[in-house]
Amino acid sequence: MRFKASLALVLLTGTAPALAVDTVMVSRIDAERVKVSWNDSDAVDIIVTDTPVAAGAAIPVVKASRKREAVVAMPANKRQFVVLRDGGDGSLTLAAERELPLAKGSNFRDLGGYKGAGGKTVRWGKVFRSGALPLLTDEDYTLLGGLNLGTIVDLRSLEEREVAATQLDDRTGALFISNDYSLKPLMANMGSMKGEYVYTGMEKLLAPQYRSLFKRLLADDGAVMYHCSAGQDRTGIASALILSALGVDRETILADYHLSTQLRRPQNEMPPIDPANFPNNPIVQYYAAAAKKPGGVKAEPLYSASGKSHLAQFFEVIDRDYGGVEGYLATLGITAVDVARLRSLYLD
Repeated sequence: MRFKASLALVLLTGTAPALAVDTVMVSRIDAERVKVSWNDSDAVDIIVTDTPVAAGAAIPVVKASRKREAVVAMPANKRQFVVLRDGGDGSLTLAAERELPLAKGSNFRDLGGYKGAGGKTVRWGKVFRSGALPLLTDEDYTLLGGLNLGTIVDLRSLEEREVAATQLDDRTGALFISNDYSLKPLMANMGSMKGEYVYTGMEKLLAPQYRSLFKRLLADDGAVMYHCSAGQDRTGIASALILSALGVDRETILADYHLSTQLRRPQNEMPPIDPANFPNNPIVQYYAAAAKKPGGVKAEPLYSASGKSHLAQFFEVIDRDYGGVEGYLATLGITAVDVARLRSLYLD
């Protein structure tokens, strides 16, 4: 099983104006343990919890530590969280692994933990993003089965779903939503941009998918997971729209977007198939061609030919053409009242 260090997280509770515990990182060591590191001048207690709530009543697994790091038992087959209790002011900091430790997943991560509007933070365990999921193991399904998934929004095209079906909805009972379209116009459009502003027009082509995603978020019917093939472009835009609506700053959004280069596992995004059987399927041909390159299919850095972030360029287009993210969301029928509801549902 593969394990990867998670992104450092600083989480604020909704009741305390500030937290003494700072720069919390949860990094997986192996199938049974994680390392928790932090910055604080006071002694810190660490509590392990099954629910994403910053509660401090449980018995700590680490007591009054000043070492600023500790190894904590946390099995990889169960989604758990840690609460750090500051020994000085009693404040609580909630943290978790950002990437879920799947054996055959790619880029599957929790969108929680980022600071949003009003100094609150995006709730853990409510919104997940991912790449394609055709090769998940039974152990992976067990882990994901504990996420309380209510909806899975598949952002992929007909051609992608034809060869790499999502089965997580069947295994969890989650509502599955997709909107049919061909990948060919999207790939042709991205290719025509000559490496600059490659996401231009995607907000129109994927409007039905993004509308469905936001409607399901507003429904508040269990956790929502959405994905494409790589979990970086269409999924990256979706994540940027959600985090923007929740008031997360763009620097943080861009940092989250570029995690995909580190967290993608392209070998898990496409099942083993013979490209000759799918001569007209662009996604099959894309992966087949990439597999022939030295080192096989790789996650390429998400920057334009001139070195600018693809997502930063997308924001430029959204700001210019729609007056910002909320202006674009309005074209999807997502109102200011809806944005306020999203913040009430997904910020603590």
